Amino acid sequence: MTIKPHTMDEANKNKGYEKIDRYDSAITNSIASHYTDILSSLGEDPEREGLLKTPERVAKALQFLTHGYDINPQEILRSAMFKEEYSQMVVVKDIEVYSMCEHHLLPFLGKAHVAYIPDGTIVGLSKIPRVVDAYARRLQVQERLTNEIRDCIQQTLQPLGVAVVIECKHLCMSMRGIQKQNSVTTTSAFTGAFANERTRAEFLRLITASLD
Repeated sequence: MTIKPHTMDEANKNKGYEKIDRYDSAITNSIASHYTDILSSLGEDPEREGLLKTPERVAKALQFLTHGYDINPQEILRSAMFKEEYSQMVVVKDIEVYSMCEHHLLPFLGKAHVAYIPDGTIVGLSKIPRVVDAYARRLQVQERLTNEIRDCIQQTLQPLGVAVVIECKHLCMSMRGIQKQNSVTTTSAFTGAFANERTRAEFLRLITASLD
């Protein structure tokens, strides 16, 4: 199966913007060819109208869902580090998480809550969700994702402590296997000052508090 390289839609061009979803054509062709075989193995007809472009769509979707492999999360933080004498807790909560379980290639999704206590260096607030996304957009398990976010922030910013809590629903549990639709998995990871029970309790209070 041959896929033509992506070209910009003329209608979009006339509207003054260009689609940003670009994919490696060789990778797209390779993945798509395998999915054509997979559809056949499942008893489907890859040549029927509804499935003609499915292998290509899946190939592009997988590249997007795993684009975190091409991102250096530490460089994200280094791009916006500032000297600042602030030593209180900085919390970014309710960061949306979309990732892929490496065991079944099914999504898990939810929220991440991240905090750090600066030691003379702060980081642009948008960089923390970007770090979360960089690690989430890989084949993952939630436990490793939690630790990777913690370690990246700790090693790059060298703060007094880092706290990460992630809450997710796993489609590999709700769509197959045990089929429990309402279960939520929570993981946590802490360093430095957050080993202190009082500091950790403050963090947990802040991420569960409502602004209303």
